[in-house]
Amino acid sequence: MACLRLILGDQLSHSLASLQDCDKNQDIILMAEVKTEASYVKHHKKKIAFLFSAMRHFAAELTSSGHQVFYRKYDDKDNQGSLFAEVALICKQQTIDKIILTHPGEYRVVADMQSWQDKLGIEVSIQEDTRFLASLEEFANWAKGRKQLRMEFFYREMRKAWYCLMDGDKPVGNKWNFDSANRKALPKGMHPPPPTTFEPDDITQEVISLVHQEFSDHFGSLEPFQFAVTREQALQVLSVFVAERLDNFGDYQDAMVQGEPWMYHSHISFYLNSGLLTPKEVIEQAENAYRHGHAPLNAVEGFIRQVLGWREYVRGLYWFKMPSYQNENFLNAKRPLPSFFWDANTRMNCLSQCITETSDNAYAHHIQRLMVLGNFALLAGLHPDEVNEWYLIVYADAYEWVEMPNVTGMILFADGGLLASKPYAASGSYINKMSNYCQHCHYNVKEKLGAQACPFNYLYWDFLERNKEKLGSNPRLGMPYRTLNKMTDEKRLAISRDSQIFFKALESNEEV
Repeated sequence: MACLRLILGDQLSHSLASLQDCDKNQDIILMAEVKTEASYVKHHKKKIAFLFSAMRHFAAELTSSGHQVFYRKYDDKDNQGSLFAEVALICKQQTIDKIILTHPGEYRVVADMQSWQDKLGIEVSIQEDTRFLASLEEFANWAKGRKQLRMEFFYREMRKAWYCLMDGDKPVGNKWNFDSANRKALPKGMHPPPPTTFEPDDITQEVISLVHQEFSDHFGSLEPFQFAVTREQALQVLSVFVAERLDNFGDYQDAMVQGEPWMYHSHISFYLNSGLLTPKEVIEQAENAYRHGHAPLNAVEGFIRQVLGWREYVRGLYWFKMPSYQNENFLNAKRPLPSFFWDANTRMNCLSQCITETSDNAYAHHIQRLMVLGNFALLAGLHPDEVNEWYLIVYADAYEWVEMPNVTGMILFADGGLLASKPYAASGSYINKMSNYCQHCHYNVKEKLGAQACPFNYLYWDFLERNKEKLGSNPRLGMPYRTLNKMTDEKRLAISRDSQIFFKALESNEEV
């Protein structure tokens, strides 16, 4: 019985469910670089180069271990253009009794795959993705009947289930969460170590040339290209993070510094989300660092919370709420995405810095994504569809299962509080506290109103005012709404006036 086993670009794991029990003598493994996946949104050039190179390296590993691999390159003359068409062609050319897949990471892909059996007349088996630590069924059972799906409570259950950072039935340090210790600005004169980088080999150089040729109109800089593209390299990135940056990760994970895009973060989300690393091994290395005295508890817990808590949680939430989740727009946000999200041409230095670094690196850390770029998108009332598409395009670690809950739920509060207990809205003072961006800005963060005022300052209050009917009763917004209600009519009119001036300039594509 010959099986066709399709491996997707974010499934580059030898432990993948659809590779288990593979008969090297009969089964065919298919991997394909196809137009529908590379261009359904115009992904960042570095993202495409990373995935194509990692796919080609993974296919070579499978071939060297004796598997029969059919690999379709993007520029092959007979490239069929879609995953289904490539599968259908092999089924026509070969005697295939069964198609075996691992559950993909995006709803649209699953919806397509579920029609293949009827179209082809061949059994299609979609295996559970066992690389995640919580199955979709386990998350659904946890979520069922809950009005609010708070990550913190899910995270505690995951800690217990995997016996991670536990002392008996209690958390290490007698606290589940050390987030309050992880909000320090980076001291002057302190410089994080550089990220782990790699010179492109021949395979990667070939892919870089392909991306230059085929995707020149896509967002972002392609070179220098220095990502890991093999599991061996990804493991090196992880080990260097644990050795060099994990001890400071906790204190400075929210800090932002001009000219320091990488900070003390791990930079492994590219490799986790594509399968080159597994969450279990990442968590174990971090916990071992704590157990052996190489990293403090606040750093290790904060890092593990991102992997065992947040990553597993958003994946479960995505599948639990799709497909309706993609249409959420609780605040009725309608404004189109400003052009400066593509060219960084804005006088707001924090936005310019984060967009420039995103363009250069296909990366920004979580506070840049949430509290600078996302905060602006929230305050400006940008449409969820356009914001979701932008985040999916520009980051090399972005797949819809992780991107959409973060944008729709965490950034835009478009799900009405299913994910987050309040909107993550902030004025310029937060950005000034956590970064040095304001020191280099055209605007004055200390000014609240007027032409020189930081736009975040008046947009924050304008956001609260125009969404008062929907947010005014939120218990976590009680203090800012009490402050707003105490403002004089004159001040509230000035806030509205400055906001409308700003929005008019934004919509006219003037520099703001």
